Amino acid sequence: MSNEDWLEEIKWTADGLVPAIAQDAEDGRILMMAWMNREALQLTASTGKAVYWSRSRGKLWRKGEESGHQQRVSEIRLDCDNDVIVLQVEQAGGIACHTGRRSCFYQRLDNERWVAVDPVLKDPQRIYSK
Repeated sequence: MSNEDWLEEIKWTADGLVPAIAQDAEDGRILMMAWMNREALQLTASTGKAVYWSRSRGKLWRKGEESGHQQRVSEIRLDCDNDVIVLQVEQAGGIACHTGRRSCFYQRLDNERWVAVDPVLKDPQRIYSK
């Protein structure tokens, strides 16, 4: 078995991507969802730091490269259909979302409208002012 056979087992989308969910390794909270291509997943596995594929920018996105909020990956799992990745991560700074919140999933459906229920931990303008 070659070193990259594990990548062949993944059911990539037509665009060569797989959805990746980042989950806090300590308490199980879902922090974010992003996309990975083969190179991003391979780099994540080899470096232990989360690397994603930015569809909007069309390039690799090393989580925390601008914000400093890197994700140290302790475990990578593949679901039963081989088409979704879950990363168990330690989230640097406790902020995964570009809005300055712990999680990207901070809106809850309440009486047929979305309500922000998690606090902003750091003003995004202070995070991305570099």
